[in-house]
Amino acid sequence: MKVLVLGGYGLIGEAVLGRLIEDGHDLVGLGRDVREAQRRKPGAEWIAADMSRLLAAADWAPLLAGVEAVVNAAGALQDGPRDHLDAIHRRSVAALVTACEQVGVHRLVQVSAIGADLDSDNAFFRTKAEGDRAVASSSLEWTILRPGLVIAPGAYGGTALLRALAAFPWFVPAVLADRPIQTVSVADVAEAVSRAVGGRLAHGQIIDLVEERARPLGAVLLEFRAWLGLPKAPVVAVPAIVGRLAGSIADGLGLLGWRSPLRSAAIAALEKGVTGNSEPWAEINGRPAQALEATLAAMPAHVQERWFARLWLLKPIVFAVLSVFWIFSGIVGLVRQDAAADILISRGLPATLAFVMVLAGSIADIVVGAAVVVRPLARSALMAMIAITLLYLAAATALAPNLWLDPLGAIVKAVPMLCLVLVALAILEER
Repeated sequence: MKVLVLGGYGLIGEAVLGRLIEDGHDLVGLGRDVREAQRRKPGAEWIAADMSRLLAAADWAPLLAGVEAVVNAAGALQDGPRDHLDAIHRRSVAALVTACEQVGVHRLVQVSAIGADLDSDNAFFRTKAEGDRAVASSSLEWTILRPGLVIAPGAYGGTALLRALAAFPWFVPAVLADRPIQTVSVADVAEAVSRAVGGRLAHGQIIDLVEERARPLGAVLLEFRAWLGLPKAPVVAVPAIVGRLAGSIADGLGLLGWRSPLRSAAIAALEKGVTGNSEPWAEINGRPAQALEATLAAMPAHVQERWFARLWLLKPIVFAVLSVFWIFSGIVGLVRQDAAADILISRGLPATLAFVMVLAGSIADIVVGAAVVVRPLARSALMAMIAITLLYLAAATALAPNLWLDPLGAIVKAVPMLCLVLVALAILEER
């Protein structure tokens, strides 16, 4: 069949899309930015579209031409500049359902979430449940799958955070370490979708996809630490208030375009635990969903996994240090403008030009220091930092080469700072 997968390059969507290609279906993937997806999955057709803007059946109709089944694996954790939960989870899904009924797409698989509840005070779970209701009240051959904590070879968001915390030196920090968690392999999710799309699963079901046994979050982290091949370390319970504070900070970063998994919605969800009923899927599948130990064993960790886990925690520190360094440097230049200009004047530059250069340099430092913490501007800011630093070094070499031998290393220290910018560029990508 021709199958449309919404969110086809996400953690779940990519695995689903790959499995359906193996099953022999013709795949169409949909997402906001599909350039990288086209490289990773060239066997699928890709459509660049934002679900939060597809809010009427007429918006969906052209995208459903020739499609026989739809898998909705799209979603967002919390409202932000790019993400609007009500639009993505409820309004767009309702419009999709109507469009499917109108154009004759009969089969729809909705990948929801454990904990979806119409009465939830958590916007993520409430809007997910509202989307599920739109699907379940339709005339389509529908299936709703609710996976627990999904574990996959790729990692971003919550699964990246698990790896990072597990790689923490000396001990493993955990907020709400005692909360029960049931994981599920992304392969099991893809298997369930495959069965639903292929008609090998009775439609009209809501199925939890979770391993049999729930375990505390702290135990999940220790499994990840062992998987990474790191020495044993104790789990240290972090007070819940620290998690809430981190969530508030992450919410603020969300307004700047960063999609941290530590946002307050995730902390609130974790407080309730991530658990479901494993028995229905075990009966359908003939065996329970794969346990965490087997999931991890199926994707052995190598050195790149340890690099990723350690660098993931360092990433916010790297960007914070760069931002503070450049902003502070610019402020010092403004406060001590006369002293900075005197250095240039002593090297033969006209006073007016010297003051203009100091002022321009100080403003440039402050601008790039502020821009680097705004996600859409971060790459441009880092490139500007490289250009400005090279310009500083070239000017210092031309005007005052003796500064390279300054006992306090004022010029020499720009070189490791430049290296830190290169590191920031290397780890900037999130997906």
